[in-house]
Amino acid sequence: MAKTAHFPIGHHYIVEASGCDPKIIGSVEKVQQILVRAAEIAGAHVWSISFNKFPPMGVSGVIVISESHISTHTWPEMGYAALDIYTCGAKVRPDKAVVYAVEAFGAETSHITEITRGIDEGDAVFYHSFITWEERLKKSGQKKDRDKDKEKN
Repeated sequence: MAKTAHFPIGHHYIVEASGCDPKIIGSVEKVQQILVRAAEIAGAHVWSISFNKFPPMGVSGVIVISESHISTHTWPEMGYAALDIYTCGAKVRPDKAVVYAVEAFGAETSHITEITRGIDEGDAVFYHSFITWEERLKKSGQKKDRDKDKEKN
């Protein structure tokens, strides 16, 4: 009997965002707004939201979505934010949430690992696979500096 391939159950993104704007990732309100909007952009359904600020700085939060969760912890003093975005089902686009959040945090660089979870080859033995990559992002200030350099040459 031939095995039937099945779609994966979920996609899990682990994101290291470096060079983030400390004013953004140090604000509970801004981080929460960004991640709720990221969930909406991904097509997820928000159920519960919980965010906290740690003295003297740093934000931790989680958004429970019908499809799983989006969570973060930030270190404004280092310009660093850790993101964890896990979604189940075929209708949600967690990759869109990742792109939006990293850009909204003002990150210069992101290191992303995508884990495809719940892969089944028809034998009910589940496994995962992963890929990882790094992206250098353009900040508006850097782009302006490059444009000025081009004008000089």
